[in-house]
Amino acid sequence: MIKTTVSNKEIWRIAYPIMLGNLAQTIITFTDTAFLGHLGTIELSASMMAGLYYYVFTTLAMGFAVGIQIFIARRFGEGDLKKIGVVFQHGALFVLGLGILLFSILFFFSHRLLHIIIESENIYAAAGEYLRFRQFGIMFVVFNFLFRSFYVGISNTKVITFSTIIMAVVNIFFDWALIYGKFGLPEMGIGGAALASLMAEITAFCFFWIYTYFTIPHEEYGMFRWHKWQPALMGDILKVAFPSMIQRLFSFGAWFIFFVMIEKMGEMAIGVSSVVRSTYMILIIPGFAFAATANTLTSRIIGEGKSDEVMSMLWKVVKNSVLCASALVLVTFIVPELILHIYTDDVALAQAAVPSVYVIAVATLVSAVGMVFFEAVSGTGNTTAAMALEFGVLILYMFYIYLMTKTSTIAGVWTAEWLYNALMGVISFLYIWKADWRRKRI
Repeated sequence: MIKTTVSNKEIWRIAYPIMLGNLAQTIITFTDTAFLGHLGTIELSASMMAGLYYYVFTTLAMGFAVGIQIFIARRFGEGDLKKIGVVFQHGALFVLGLGILLFSILFFFSHRLLHIIIESENIYAAAGEYLRFRQFGIMFVVFNFLFRSFYVGISNTKVITFSTIIMAVVNIFFDWALIYGKFGLPEMGIGGAALASLMAEITAFCFFWIYTYFTIPHEEYGMFRWHKWQPALMGDILKVAFPSMIQRLFSFGAWFIFFVMIEKMGEMAIGVSSVVRSTYMILIIPGFAFAATANTLTSRIIGEGKSDEVMSMLWKVVKNSVLCASALVLVTFIVPELILHIYTDDVALAQAAVPSVYVIAVATLVSAVGMVFFEAVSGTGNTTAAMALEFGVLILYMFYIYLMTKTSTIAGVWTAEWLYNALMGVISFLYIWKADWRRKRI
């Protein structure tokens, strides 16, 4: 194994801003959960179910953005900067159409679908109120994913930090103001949380456009100019992006079904899982950040003609990922009740959630390894292999969840995260180690 020339400093330079960027959607979930948890279990559970339903639709844009990121990172590694703007323009036109399609589905079919999915009438009614405002955010989220992929691809991720801070401030302020009716604004409850999230997404969208226009050299990167439509290029992008889109749709779709199954176990079960899920999303932020770093560095290194350094680089990323995740896990093990009381005043709910929090703390360490190797598979350009890999793992994952919801406790159901992350890590490692991916061209 050839030693990588990528330093720990370079890894952290890319990963740290992505960590903050991943906080963007997580902060929305965190603040919504924290504020709504003090209203009641129904509002808490409804915001989670409606939020997850909404995120299933955003995964298509997320998956497409991964494909764009791989292309941009490869062109960046090759030093062909002018083509980056061409790729970005094609991506922007695609996500515009995708956003319109996804919004149409959300607007016309959501109430019917949610009624089929959610068993509790109380949770269904509150989820509908949440989605009534949140669905409009899809048109802005698709572009936010595109911009993040651009900045990660060119290894200039500090802008993601700025966008995250802006989103956090906007979301927290309007959560407080609109949920509880502060500063002369109406008291909207769960609808206020959704409207605050929408405003945060719109603000991030405006920031990305303005920042990019004034800071990125237009001529050098071929940005903000019309490029001739290239069907062949769009086809090449989709060859890489489409499997990633489907893979993420499978992944988040399974995640949504996970909670649908838990909802059938009762309102307390879904309430517990709401606070556990929000805690878990905070814990795995470092893992996601280092995984995205592994993706872009894998693509860039291959573009630089240094394929033999990939495995060495990945182990270095894994070490940093585990080290960072361990700090959060340690805090979680020491004071789980303190963390849970951020989300709810219900002592019984918080105590019931503690065993599940211990389970996800262990899952966090496993995912810190597994996600890095899995994203490296996509970074090689073979997103079809990544899709097939995840699809196979998800079949086992869903079967395991079904069995556990019938025979075990909530904490037992959450051990499915151990299985999922362990399988993803082992199979992805074997692919990077043994498969013939070095000759893949994109």
